[in-house]
Amino acid sequence: MVTAIVVFFILGYLCIALESVLKINKAVPALLMCVGCWTLYACGGADPGVDTSSRLLHHLGETCEILFFLMGAMTIVEIVDANGGFFFVQNALATKSKRTLLWRITFMTFILSAILDNLTTSIVMVMVLRKLVEEPRDRMLFGGIIIIAANAGGAFSPIGDVTTIMLWIRGMLSTGGVLSQLFLPSLASVIVSGLCVQLYLKGELKAPEQTAEAPGVQHNSDRMLILCVGVGGLIFVPIFRMLTGLAPFMGILLALGLLWLVSEYRCNRNALFCEQSHLKVTTLLSRIDMATILFFLGILLAVATLQETHVLTAFGQWLNEVSDGNHYLVTGIIGVVSSIVDNVPLVAGCMEMYPIAQAGDFACDGLFWQLLAYCAGVGGSMLIIGSAAGVVVMGLEKISFGWYLRRFTWIAFTGYIAGIGVYALETLFIS
Repeated sequence: MVTAIVVFFILGYLCIALESVLKINKAVPALLMCVGCWTLYACGGADPGVDTSSRLLHHLGETCEILFFLMGAMTIVEIVDANGGFFFVQNALATKSKRTLLWRITFMTFILSAILDNLTTSIVMVMVLRKLVEEPRDRMLFGGIIIIAANAGGAFSPIGDVTTIMLWIRGMLSTGGVLSQLFLPSLASVIVSGLCVQLYLKGELKAPEQTAEAPGVQHNSDRMLILCVGVGGLIFVPIFRMLTGLAPFMGILLALGLLWLVSEYRCNRNALFCEQSHLKVTTLLSRIDMATILFFLGILLAVATLQETHVLTAFGQWLNEVSDGNHYLVTGIIGVVSSIVDNVPLVAGCMEMYPIAQAGDFACDGLFWQLLAYCAGVGGSMLIIGSAAGVVVMGLEKISFGWYLRRFTWIAFTGYIAGIGVYALETLFIS
């Protein structure tokens, strides 16, 4: 039955990859794959005595943490965008040169994803990008580098990516260790990828048209208030997690609630604002891309069956045997695989398979854990569905799996290898 689950998963994955050919929304095969895999698991794939319903609810709870975080972050960004909050960022990044804009967007995304997280940063940067680039093809190219930069920025920060957060909380990484050792490799991967993307960029952008004033927003102070509360709330999410120990989605709900309160307060004080129904939060909620949310639900729960049937753990053990303990090779392959399946269960499997040691490569800030954080984070950029950032940009900009595969997979892989090379040089000089 385990074989049947793996085959069903592969078939579903192929349907997602061939979305542009089949003309079927990626959420459809993801949902069918999810139900099919769990049905097979419940009908014979589970270990004797395992309560499949309880296991499903357990994974649903973990998945909903991500989904609520995603919905909350998307809503906050929609509120800020509808109220003209991104005018300031737009003005700071605006330029006629495609290549200049490429590097401005790349480095801003890289830094923001370390402060916020790669998922939220991707949403914010795509919203800003829409105000700067009119041509859809150019916007897709910039969207590709946003994915790469967001994942790389999240890899060198203990709060920038789900996988680094997991390793950080469990004591495999320290704040100082991950910042000092992974910053240069992550930066190298972004710079090399950016240089490759320049090959696609020719000419100049059309001068950005002046966006009309957001109705009901009369002063820059109003925009600044919405921007500060919205982005400030997003920045506060990791702080809230450290202070309370609660899941990140609770911090997002707090930020959304406060921003919603500010919006309602302005509505009560400003009759003109109140008349603009498209600025009300209840209206903006309808603009959330539910197809992407359902796709995320389906793919994460489907991957959970591979974790439940110990397929991921067995794969990790096989890698260790085949590589003869070469941790560069093991983590490098794990990074490539993380572009196919979700990196969270992969890292979780590694954490269970390789317990932390007092010294050596498996000690706190050891070579294995640092490489795992880098490879699992940056490696997800090689396929557009390999990371949360990729899935979000895919939904917002309607980028197909095949288009990204042809134009960006080799770019992400080149940057990925460059970062591993820089880490190897760092380790050589330190030792």
